[in-house]
Amino acid sequence: MSAGGVEIVAGFHPVREALRHRPHAVRRVLASYARGGQRLQEIEDLCRRHHVACERVPPAALAALGVAVHNGFAAEIAPQAARAVGGGADADLVMLLEDVQDPRNLGAILRVCDGAGVGRVLVRDRGSAPLTPTVARTAAGASEWVSVERITNTAQELERLKKDGFWIYGAAEGGVPPWQLDLSGKVAFCLGGEEKGLRQRTRDLCDGLVGLPMRGRVESLNVATAASALLYEAVRQRTSGQDRS
Repeated sequence: MSAGGVEIVAGFHPVREALRHRPHAVRRVLASYARGGQRLQEIEDLCRRHHVACERVPPAALAALGVAVHNGFAAEIAPQAARAVGGGADADLVMLLEDVQDPRNLGAILRVCDGAGVGRVLVRDRGSAPLTPTVARTAAGASEWVSVERITNTAQELERLKKDGFWIYGAAEGGVPPWQLDLSGKVAFCLGGEEKGLRQRTRDLCDGLVGLPMRGRVESLNVATAASALLYEAVRQRTSGQDRS
């Protein structure tokens, strides 16, 4: 439901999922004074992790929101977070990130994902930077428009993507240059962390590995720079047949 220009989600599970999958869109969380125990602890931990305000309020304050069932929890969600993928977004182009720990790198990747029209960005929750104000500033507003989902299990998400017809490419040293691959269909890129790259399990689940040849003296590119190169090669292929008149 909507109230005062924001979307209201109510109940422990909806609030928890909002904090897990789109914390950048959660303006604040309201928790009843009547709540306590493990569930309250979990919500408070997620709020601290993602720098979201968690306010304790009387039960009457939650009832005043007009939701029939709230179980002592509610969250205010920015209205743009409820928008479906649209505009220039390409639902058949997905980016999956795991262990990207630098918030500036994460923000830069979100910015290029918006520019390239990525339909979904999946971020492995454990080991990755939270969606903080630093991420938002580096993304220059893109974090408000890109569909970002925090995920708990990379392997399960990759299997879901495969069932939906996606071809999964993991970014790794020695991989096939992107211009030698067909990136015009349903494609998901997987990028790993700054230090170790993709986890071995993730590499094993990919349909193929993609890499950028290094012709200079440095051994590798920054993860955000690599994301830019891969995505814009995909954009080139996906738009090459369009009328340029």
